[in-house]
Formats: sequence, C-alpha cells, structure tokens
Amino acid sequence: MNQSVYTRCRFLLVGLALLTAMSCSSKEEANTDEAFQPTFRLIPADTFNFNSFVDCNMAEAWVGDTFRIFPGKYGEDPLWGDSRELKFADGRNAEEAFLSKQDAFTEPAMPVNAPVGQSGLHGAVWFETVYQAANDKSGRTLYAVYHNENYPSTLPYDAKTGRGYKNENWPEGIKEPGSPSAVCRIGIMKSADGGRSWQNKGLFLEDNQPRMILSPHNTSKTFAGGVGDPSAVVSGDYLYLFYGEYGYPSTYQRAGYDPDKEQSGQCISVARIRLTDLDNPEGKARRWDGNGFNAPHDGIGVPIASLQIPKASGGGPTSSPEAGYYWGPSVSWNTHLNAWVMLMAKATGPSWAGSSVHIAFNPHADLGEALHSQAWTTPKLLLDRPGYFLWYPSLQPMNNPDDLAEKHTCLRLGQRARLFIKNIRPEKSVYMSAHIVEFNR
Repeated sequence: MNQSVYTRCRFLLVGLALLTAMSCSSKEEANTDEAFQPTFRLIPADTFNFNSFVDCNMAEAWVGDTFRIFPGKYGEDPLWGDSRELKFADGRNAEEAFLSKQDAFTEPAMPVNAPVGQSGLHGAVWFETVYQAANDKSGRTLYAVYHNENYPSTLPYDAKTGRGYKNENWPEGIKEPGSPSAVCRIGIMKSADGGRSWQNKGLFLEDNQPRMILSPHNTSKTFAGGVGDPSAVVSGDYLYLFYGEYGYPSTYQRAGYDPDKEQSGQCISVARIRLTDLDNPEGKARRWDGNGFNAPHDGIGVPIASLQIPKASGGGPTSSPEAGYYWGPSVSWNTHLNAWVMLMAKATGPSWAGSSVHIAFNPHADLGEALHSQAWTTPKLLLDRPGYFLWYPSLQPMNNPDDLAEKHTCLRLGQRARLFIKNIRPEKSVYMSAHIVEFNR
C-alpha cells in the first residue's frame, strides 16, 4: 500500500469512528489531509551562521523588549563529557540575538546534578521550548521544557521506585564501539527572573526499564528507549507536548520481540499537562492513548498515525539502523494560515542519519477537542541536502514590522519565517539559516 492510499484509508477510518462514537464528526475534520493543504515556498536568503553550540530545538521568549534565546547543554554526561554550554543571548530582535558573538552569551544559574542514587536532577539537559506565563505581565516567569539524557551509570535501576536502568544487554551508543546508548526523558524547569536562574520542577514524561529495547535487537546507535526532542505549545488551559517516542509499546522481552509491534508504538506522539500543574508536574501529564489524553506520564501512549511512515514506504522501528521515521518536531501557530505548523527531521539510517526536513499542518486551534491533536496532514518534503545530516529544523521570526509588533517567537509566526537547521557533516556541524519559508492559503 503506498503512502497516499494509506493516509486516505486512515482518515476514513477516523471519520467513521467519530460518527459512531460522537455523532458530531464532519467530513472536513475526518479528512484533514485532503481538505486542508496550505502551500509553502522555500526562498533562498542571506546565510546566518549561529555562533554558539546548538543540539536541540531553539527555546526563546521576549522578556520585556528583549528577545532571549536559550541554546546549549548543561549537566553530567559520562559519554561526551560534562557540559556548561547552556547559555542565553539577547537582542532587540530575533536576527540580532541569533547573530550574537560567542562571548556575548551568558551562563544562567542552574540546579546542580544530584549524586547518583539520590533524588534530584540527573544527566544532561537541553532546553527545547520556553513557555512564558501569561499571568506575569513582566514576562519574567518562564517554564523551560527540557530534554534529559541518562545512562545506567547516572541513573541506576532502583527496585523500590522502578525508576532507572539496568546495565544488562545494554545497546551500543552513537559515539564509538562500546559506548552506551542514552535514555531520553522530558522535564520542566522554572525561572522567575527571565531565565537568569532556574529551578528544576521535575519530570513531565518518561519511559521506565521494562520498555527499553536492548541487545541484540537495538542496533541503531540512538536511544535505548524513552521520550525526547520535544516541542510544546499552549492551547486552552493546557501545554501540549509533541515529542519523539523511542520505547517498546509494551514490556520488551528478548524472546518475544516484534519489530512491527515496536514500530506501531513509535514516531511523534503528543501529551498534555494543565498550565496550573507546571510548578509541580510529576505524574500530572497524560499521553494520548488512541481515544483521549488518558495514559499516565510513564505509561504507553499511541503515536500520531499520519506522522508514521508505513513499512511499505521505508518506515521501521527506531531500534533498526535501516528505519525510516520522523523525529525532532518543532511546532508553531501560524497567524496567516490560522493553523499549526510542524517541522520535523527524517531518519533513514543509524544515529539519526537523514538529509531531509519535512512539514505538516493542523487546522484546529483547539488541540483538546475530539481528534484535533491527531489531525496532522501527511508530511511533505521541505528541504533535502544529500550528504548532510539535517537535525532540529525550526521556524524563527524575522526582523520585520509585523514580527516585531506582535513579538513573534518560534511558537507563533506570520506568513514568512526564517528556517534554521543544524547541518552536520563529519568534519563540521553548523546551526544555520539559508532560507525563508513563505506560507499561503
């Protein structure tokens, strides 16, 4: 079955389910992929090369009249080395902040890593999205959604809590032969001073040891399992988190391992948490389970079907070095389209190898209604650069009157936006922009 036929069949089944269960479905909602297809155009532009370390989505916010970005990495990492590269830079607009010189970045005060075996922050963190509290008119109250990576050495298994990882049949990692794979989790930090200092508030989502995919089946040199590379947006009273799902969708057992079952539970998923729970998030988030946001924060959810690559089109489980899957979503609300826009990278080989960036749309502002959080169009190719790995694509505001007046960020944009991507080759990697994306209805 080719991808277009697969997509039409999937949306037809979704529409029939809604008619039966809710008696309020519409043809437009059930067939979003066909009914809503905005156009986009990639326009060559002056090249911007970023001057500091980036290995994640770009988190940012307007703090008063200052555009502030938060790239980099912080914390303990036995594989790559401990890091204090998570820093912030300021500008009067996005362009100025993105072109900041390396010595213009400032290191914020961060919570220290807890000793192994004690509660607290473990592993390294990367800020992926910053949510700005709407009830603080100063703009100084920020919540950072962070990607967190650990290993059996930094977060060993605790039989009392069920958290942590056992160093048994652990899969190989990305760095070199014998290096361990990481496990990704997602957490939340809070700042009351515009991002100059942060407090760890705890975990948003995680997968535990039973869902880790171990040797000999996990050979992709990516993650042993977990959830990561998130992008978070506000809709109504909730923060919606779109993220990559790398775990097995039940208890992994070596004898009963099924690659098709693994693939069925992976790709880009969605969870949500009430905005009022961000100060105490642990255990509060709920994952989409196929019918609603009912699965617990460490339970088994269901990924967004339209963002999965069918097996016939090269799709596969993330533990395979030959898998095709989308990952690293970056989501924004587009005021020109009145729709959500998602960019994502596409893995086609080991260690997230892949040279293309893809784009999908969702016309439903309210992500909590019915199947709205699932109603994404089938991804289309935005950019391909053979010979490169393209990671962490995002759309960023421009230095134009509308973007400045509206104080746009990567979470809210207009008709035109800058495309930033991490371009990786063995000899060099650069986070850069060489294109503008223009949208039309």
